[in-house]
Amino acid sequence: MHAASVTVDPAFVVGPVRRRTFGTFVEHLGRCVYTGIFEPGHETADADGFRGDVLELTRELGVSTVRYPGGNFVSGYRWEDGVGPVDRRPRRLDLAWHSAEPNTFGVDEFMRWAQASGVEPMMAVNLGTRGIQEALDLLEYCNVPGGAFWADKRRENGVEEPYRIKMWCLGNEMDGPWQIGHKTAAEYARVAAETARAMRMMDPDLELVVCGSSGSQMPTFGEWERTVLTETYEHVDYVSAHAYYWEEDGDLASFLASSVDMDHFVAAVAATADQVRAARKLDKKIHVSFDEWNVWYQHRAESRPPAGDDWPVAPVLLEDRYNVADAVVVGSLLISLLRNTDRVHAASLAQLVNVIAPIMTEPEGPAWRQTTFHPFALTSANAAGEVLRLAVDSPVEETRKFGEVPVLDTVATHDAETGEVVIFAVNRSVTEAIGLDVDLRGFPGLRVAEAVTLANPDHTWQASAEDSTSVAPRPNASAKVADDRARAELPPVSWSMIRLVRA
Repeated sequence: MHAASVTVDPAFVVGPVRRRTFGTFVEHLGRCVYTGIFEPGHETADADGFRGDVLELTRELGVSTVRYPGGNFVSGYRWEDGVGPVDRRPRRLDLAWHSAEPNTFGVDEFMRWAQASGVEPMMAVNLGTRGIQEALDLLEYCNVPGGAFWADKRRENGVEEPYRIKMWCLGNEMDGPWQIGHKTAAEYARVAAETARAMRMMDPDLELVVCGSSGSQMPTFGEWERTVLTETYEHVDYVSAHAYYWEEDGDLASFLASSVDMDHFVAAVAATADQVRAARKLDKKIHVSFDEWNVWYQHRAESRPPAGDDWPVAPVLLEDRYNVADAVVVGSLLISLLRNTDRVHAASLAQLVNVIAPIMTEPEGPAWRQTTFHPFALTSANAAGEVLRLAVDSPVEETRKFGEVPVLDTVATHDAETGEVVIFAVNRSVTEAIGLDVDLRGFPGLRVAEAVTLANPDHTWQASAEDSTSVAPRPNASAKVADDRARAELPPVSWSMIRLVRA
């Protein structure tokens, strides 16, 4: 058994726990919208056609924000197709996912769904096939009370008060050659800067996200951020980051260390933003919106869209079924996001339902939790107050992709109001348990209120509609506190949470 120690002290703070860290993503892709969040006629559907079982699971998941409507989809989207009387809305081809878009769910439906689920909307504009004017039209529709064409059109459509959406994404992954309207960094920087400037003329209180790289492996990574931020820095608040991870060729050890890459990604983007800030002699700091992240097996058959003359509505796409190891990695990536809370001010798990998602549905059938649901829900529910900077002493193991990595990946939060300290920990070792020893002398008098671990001797075990509970986290009876030290045993390939309260 490995032995690892952690020292937790209230004096060493990274930054606040940000509720926007626990965002997700709804795109018109596969069955995320149609038969996902929206299925009129389903036995749980409300008057708007929203699946009640999915609404309940969204609340249980602890989602704070939802990015909409894409994703690659947004780069060809005509938002006005999806407003007004449903029977007059046109059916369009979605080039991004080779699908047909019926437009029976659009901006107003999404905003009603966001209100019903209790989430903050994060709206994206199309800077692929469209530009400044169309972005302004959508902003007017959403945020202007009345007295102008699109604002009055919203009122005609039955929505008297403006939505007042705060967060807006200026396009999506414009660095990617797969993107409709793909641009060079210089081309995108100009249109993004001018769109941001114009949008602020209409609503100066917006929070704007400019496109960063769609992955740290992109050949333009770093230079893209520098070029784009040099042009847009004064007009935006965030730069986006996107990253997906998967187990390659049976290399479980490297997969379990995926958060090493996420940490490096955040550090590189932050450094580039700070270099532009210094060169421009500006006071404002640009922060990271990690608004696409997840485990995604991109090379599986279910990730390939239809082809030829087949343009189906809501085809089965990207419906990865997650196992225990995938859930452990999701938990580890959440640890990374919290650990970087000084620079990551928002994040979005991609996506929410059916499409590489923690929630799955069957058309006309049940909704259920994937393995990845649990670390997200428990972290969202229990991380509060401030993120602490830890002193960690951990053994290392060799990985093919990242070299030597600590077997213990961990972060802690402290809520000064309640006195609670919560430790989130991942054992990256494939074969060895960890004996964890936590020095709590900075927080005397704590006791274990809850300790759970997600693990399984068979790390390939998956949840299903018939059995979504056997892979849920279980109580960890080994977690105990004595003499201001917490101790627990963490099995191999596991995610754990230990919640400590005043005795």
